[in-house]
Amino acid sequence: MGNNLVGNHIRRLRFEHNEMTQQQLADKAGVTRQTIVALEKGNYSPSLELAFRIALVFDLTIEEVFFYGDPSDRSAR
Repeated sequence: MGNNLVGNHIRRLRFEHNEMTQQQLADKAGVTRQTIVALEKGNYSPSLELAFRIALVFDLTIEEVFFYGDPSDRSAR
């Protein structure tokens, strides 16, 4: 993950949802594929609205898709 403290499980979730492509997720979330690429690389933090839209695509809560800080550092949560 880049210098961004907001991480995500988007790549894993895409593959768990019928190997959804970045483009398919982008279309469902109403953003460009490049936005999904930047999110997956940790180069971009989504707006709250986009975080909700992505979570809705996967039928999950925001907390199940995104995390703050190092996921192995439980004190960051």
